[in-house]
Amino acid sequence: MLSDRSAPVIQATLPVVAENIQEIARRFYAHLFGEHPELFDGTFNRGNQAEGTQQVALAGSVAVFASALVNHPDRLPEHLMSRIAHKHTSLGITPEQYQVVHDNLFWAIVDVLGDAVTPEVAAAWDEVYWLMANALINQERGLYSARGVRPDTVWRQWEVTEKTPETDDVVTFKVKRVDDRLVKTSLPGQYVTVRPVMPDGVRQPRQYSLTRADDGEHRQFSVKRVHGGGKPDGEVSNLLHDSVGVGDRLELSVPFGDVVLDDSGRPVVFASAGIGITPMAGMLSHLAHAGSGLDVRLWHADVDEASWALREQVVGDAQKLPNASVDVWFEQGDGCSMPVAGAHAGQMDLSQVDLPWGAVYYLCGPLPFMQAVRSTLIDRGVPARDIQYEVFGPDLWQADLD
Repeated sequence: MLSDRSAPVIQATLPVVAENIQEIARRFYAHLFGEHPELFDGTFNRGNQAEGTQQVALAGSVAVFASALVNHPDRLPEHLMSRIAHKHTSLGITPEQYQVVHDNLFWAIVDVLGDAVTPEVAAAWDEVYWLMANALINQERGLYSARGVRPDTVWRQWEVTEKTPETDDVVTFKVKRVDDRLVKTSLPGQYVTVRPVMPDGVRQPRQYSLTRADDGEHRQFSVKRVHGGGKPDGEVSNLLHDSVGVGDRLELSVPFGDVVLDDSGRPVVFASAGIGITPMAGMLSHLAHAGSGLDVRLWHADVDEASWALREQVVGDAQKLPNASVDVWFEQGDGCSMPVAGAHAGQMDLSQVDLPWGAVYYLCGPLPFMQAVRSTLIDRGVPARDIQYEVFGPDLWQADLD
């Protein structure tokens, strides 16, 4: 909780900080990388920096946290904090790096707001920062401990054993562990960070959902090639597609991620679009391996059947489950050769399906898709607490939900 001295200062200055937070974030990152260019090697995604999405995500996170301290001092934005902590641990972030961030962030605050940053204002926002930082450090310490790793042992080498084209733009990699260190299996729905070396020698991290239940010795993830569409193409996805093959080695983190399968015995509904099928495939694979008798529904939207990645795997896993069904929506017609419960034309329309009572829902896909599905579910009486979602890249939606 904020001290009695700082709370009124934050309340008074929050509007002006919030108004300028994106510019503060922009200058913060520029200054940070100017002072510490080594952080681009293995820690920060330079694609997100170029797009500006990381700046927006940081700005939203700080604003949400500060607003919570003022408006809801009895509780922190837990979903936001958990998501950040899992992402940080998948990158091997250390407590010491929070001081580096602090110094550069406060340089940017002063640079943008100037004389408005009095000693009293600086002290209050310093308190906000360290409340957030220490909360994250404590969460991250617990996550590292649960995985039996330290920040410097998060990474290890894996060898590619299979590379399978799924669609024109998606390939699936199967990898096996190279070293003799024991590896804990992933939780269903989690991701790993893959950190290949780029042609300029810089390691670039990207997170990919695990798409099949793993045994600690073998893992599987799928990668969609990112086309720039007038902007630069995705450098990591294209490198993995074009230059990494069977026998090559990749550096992977241990699995993290806070969107994991509920094990309380409730019905499960997966709603995905496009490459958002990947975490759903991983969770469905776990259910199939466990021989689950749960009521399981997979609802997936795509351009057409040929664009539907992992379709043979997910339909095959659904067929192994006695109470599972699959419905698909294709923008270009309703033709589907797969044995599904329903194939529909157009965008996903939840009026065409029944909602199982008491279910937990998992969403993944483009942001507008998830917003539309979530709104429809809530309108139909599904409690917001029963809807989880996975965002690929910086979470630009979290501020709206908290």
